[in-house]
Amino acid sequence: MSQRIFITGIGTGVGKTVTSACVVEALQADYWKPIQSGLSEGTDTDTVKSLISNPVTVCHPEAYRLEFPASPHLAARMENIQIDVDRVVAQAGKIQPSERPLVIEGAGGLMVPLTEQIFTIDFIAQLKASVIIVSQNYLGSINHALLTAQVLKQRGIPVLGWIFSGEYHTNETEVVGWSGYPLLGRIPHTALVDRAFVKEQAEKLSLGQF
Repeated sequence: MSQRIFITGIGTGVGKTVTSACVVEALQADYWKPIQSGLSEGTDTDTVKSLISNPVTVCHPEAYRLEFPASPHLAARMENIQIDVDRVVAQAGKIQPSERPLVIEGAGGLMVPLTEQIFTIDFIAQLKASVIIVSQNYLGSINHALLTAQVLKQRGIPVLGWIFSGEYHTNETEVVGWSGYPLLGRIPHTALVDRAFVKEQAEKLSLGQF
């Protein structure tokens, strides 16, 4: 089975979807956002699909599409839906490409609840995926980044490395050093995110070993 790469963030709104598009483009991988909440502004799947240039990538449909912009467990509760994580994991096995990676984008960070009992980090473990951590520089981001790295280490989940998005800060070098996980690249802020930008950034990522 080809590798599963799970894209998680140190929080919400740190650039996971654009980063996912860049990783997908770099690896010519398939893309999957298993649980999408908040549909009013479109889906992450639609965004990634619009940013990919290669002819190989397949963007797979979500297992759950939830209208309310909240954590999956809360959005599902408000819509009287029961999220069956075992079913989602089984679906991953059905859509897993045989010859290229499957890039899976999570919702928010590791401790986002998918159900009342299961968190994103539990889901990653069940998927047997390796993780890319997306980080962004803001007040408090060092704490969020290192907590994310620490809990992954404690759970024994393999981490491929960091991708930073947005404006550069010297904190990035320190976070990489303190965590022990390598820097895979950074995606700068731009006023226009389009296919050309994603293709350009994909070529700069250090993903050749995957």
